[in-house]
Amino acid sequence: MKEFRGSYSVNVTPFTEDGGDIDLAANRRFVDWQIAQGAPGIIILGTSGEFLTVTDDERRRYIEDTVAHVDGRIDVLVGAANAHSPTAARYAREAQDAGAQGLMIIPPYYYTPTEDEIVGYYDTITRTCDLPIMLYNNPVTSNVDMSAKLVGRLTREFDTVRHIKEASMDVARVYDIVEETEGVMNVFAGERIVESFLLGAVGYVNPFGNYIPRASTRIWELLEAGRIEDAKRIQRHITVIEHVIAEGHPTYGHQCYSKALAAKAGYPVGDVRPPLTTFASLGAEDLAKAERLKGIMDELDKLMDELESRAA
Repeated sequence: MKEFRGSYSVNVTPFTEDGGDIDLAANRRFVDWQIAQGAPGIIILGTSGEFLTVTDDERRRYIEDTVAHVDGRIDVLVGAANAHSPTAARYAREAQDAGAQGLMIIPPYYYTPTEDEIVGYYDTITRTCDLPIMLYNNPVTSNVDMSAKLVGRLTREFDTVRHIKEASMDVARVYDIVEETEGVMNVFAGERIVESFLLGAVGYVNPFGNYIPRASTRIWELLEAGRIEDAKRIQRHITVIEHVIAEGHPTYGHQCYSKALAAKAGYPVGDVRPPLTTFASLGAEDLAKAERLKGIMDELDKLMDELESRAA
């Protein structure tokens, strides 16, 4: 079973100017940039990828084109979540048939399923395909908090469940999962990057690779190299970015601002789809916030120059 390591970006989905289709050409340019910045992998059609607004035909074309364009240069994981188990299983199989390296799958959202129902959901998926599955524990969006004990149960029942993005906001959960699974589960940080690493995480899944892929990749490399204090300096900038975005919309602000900031970095990827508030419709205060965020990005670039020159 393939193991994933390092800092993976949860990519936005590029849309055409009118929002009517996925912009595959823009996506290719965008992914090439992330690869050039050293990203070891990307995850498409996650929360940042607005998967709920994408049609089945769009997702098939998007997955196939992304995997073909990447052509094995980095890992491509695909979000295959759906509240209907057979549909999630079909999405998983389509990703496998397209050549993806893995899946990221959140529990069924909206229903607040029981633990047995969650196990049944992943059972349906694993019977359909044998790609490695990264669980996604995000109680804010799924209304379900997968405990360490439940994660342990899932690792015991399903051989392909060996990774998890842990985003419960309880950083101690990283340690709890590693202990409960006796190190079998590979935990990826969903926040608190440095602290998660020190508690046993092996990677980081983040939205920041959409506009600061250099920093979001290097932070994990610095941690692995033992340069903890340097990684903390990067994390402080990322924390400021998170707080600025959360001032307007703590749950979904990242989609809008990720796309706006990707454009400011030179890689336009279109706007978000309704019902999310499009960047084009934001007022002066939000536009000023975007400029503030761009300033932080510029500061981060200078910090990265410093850290990389010192390493050389």
